[in-house]
Amino acid sequence: HVQLAESGGDSVQAGGSLRLSCAASGAGFYTYCMAWFRQAPGQEREALGIISTAGKAIYADSVKGRFTISRSNADKVMWLQMNNLKPDDSAMYYCAAGYPPCTAIRGQEMYPIWGQGTQVTVSS
Repeated sequence: HVQLAESGGDSVQAGGSLRLSCAASGAGFYTYCMAWFRQAPGQEREALGIISTAGKAIYADSVKGRFTISRSNADKVMWLQMNNLKPDDSAMYYCAAGYPPCTAIRGQEMYPIWGQGTQVTVSS
């Protein structure tokens, strides 16, 4: 199976943008549903969206219109483009891999493979 590593986290001001990457190593990236989650201190892990093996993305209402998920199966990478960032977006961001079908955002228990996380901090 794959191993995942996130990168791209940073400290930005409100209204700014960041692009996070999730690089996979190992075989079979193209067979996995991929997802982004985030977790702020003292809060539950929140699903942001998923992307199917074919590249169709579904978003949580909290980020719809501001965040975009994409992937390259050839390069074994998934991205999270985040625009118009708000202080409430500050969190540790994680990517995760799960098994199809990829037709709905699912809870974290449905994703057996996780990266180590990358920190995003948004200041007002």
